[in-house]
Amino acid sequence: MDLATARAAAHAFVLGEAGFAQVTTIDRDGFPVSRTMTAFLEPDWSVSLVQRVGHRRLEQWRRDPHTLVTWVGTPAPSASNERPHVFDLGLLPPRMVAVRGTASVMSAQWTLAVYRREVARQRAAGFTKAPLRTDEEVAAELAGVRIEPVRVRLEGFGVGAESHLWTVRRAIP
Repeated sequence: MDLATARAAAHAFVLGEAGFAQVTTIDRDGFPVSRTMTAFLEPDWSVSLVQRVGHRRLEQWRRDPHTLVTWVGTPAPSASNERPHVFDLGLLPPRMVAVRGTASVMSAQWTLAVYRREVARQRAAGFTKAPLRTDEEVAAELAGVRIEPVRVRLEGFGVGAESHLWTVRRAIP
């Protein structure tokens, strides 16, 4: 499968099917820490996040902005595993989209814009359980983070074990 087709399929998978992402930061001892959370894949392969201001990951990003955001889900309808490379688990490989990049804490205006956009999208789809916050509550309670992509890896969007990997931008040290 060509890269453009795989990218389109992967983007549609994240937006419409994958749901939660696993977000990996680096702790003060240099170890990766993964958490499941809501993350929004943008058309340019950056990732937008809005979370409560008290999360430890915000300090981890300030200390070390390198991060990984991963969405994993059910195998593609056309998936096969006819020639496993090492072991045969008797299963089809899942689809995976992984965005490696650098995190930046964003402004209150950016955070509010992403929050409003995503709340409107969720409420239009009938998802209304999350609290609806005022602009003042968003500013006081939430922080926005943007992950600038460096490398993207797609698995399960090609033929057999084919994967796609590309460099988006240069890494920020």
